[in-house]
Amino acid sequence: MRQQRAAVRPRARGTERSVARRAELIAIGRKLFADTSYDALSMDDIARQAHVAKGLIYYYFQSKRGYYLAIIQDSVADLVTFAASGLELPAVDRVHRTVDSYLRFAEHHQAAYRTIVSGGVGFDTEVHAIRDGVREAIIDTIAEGAYGRSDIAPLARMGLLSWVCSVEGATLDWIDRPTLSRDTMCDLLVKALGGSLRAVEELDPSYPAPLPARRDA
Repeated sequence: MRQQRAAVRPRARGTERSVARRAELIAIGRKLFADTSYDALSMDDIARQAHVAKGLIYYYFQSKRGYYLAIIQDSVADLVTFAASGLELPAVDRVHRTVDSYLRFAEHHQAAYRTIVSGGVGFDTEVHAIRDGVREAIIDTIAEGAYGRSDIAPLARMGLLSWVCSVEGATLDWIDRPTLSRDTMCDLLVKALGGSLRAVEELDPSYPAPLPARRDA
């Protein structure tokens, strides 16, 4: 029995160290790829700036591409959690919480946000798919708050997608030049969403804008 316990415990400690080491490499990679394009960084550059042996990165991620995708996926998981939080709130408040959470993530995790939205994406279809997944998660969250469901018609979805894409560009500019407070930025984006929801209703009355988005409310 003692021999069995001795055999198990080292493996557990090794696993914990591996998870922590992998997370550390991803955190370093977020900063590296946010400031420099994917093609501009070689594996030698990455290893030198991370202060690790190049073989360690290959051990955990198999390739430079695998490392980059792991960084993007990790960043996306955080962003979706922040943007889609507050599901226990009433539908009206949920939209405000989603926008505020999105801005908070961008403000406090600027390197990760730039990596997701514009950090060396290039023509990598897998990275585009990951980024599209973030957009879809936000659209679903907004649709749930505005219409009470996420399975919406193509026109309504395109209206929300157009808004999300404008939010990405505005947020990138905001974190580079934060001349507006987060509260003001949030109010601006929520009002812009109201405009999008009213436009959807005008083109498809079966998708009425919720009360807070209406000018006559």
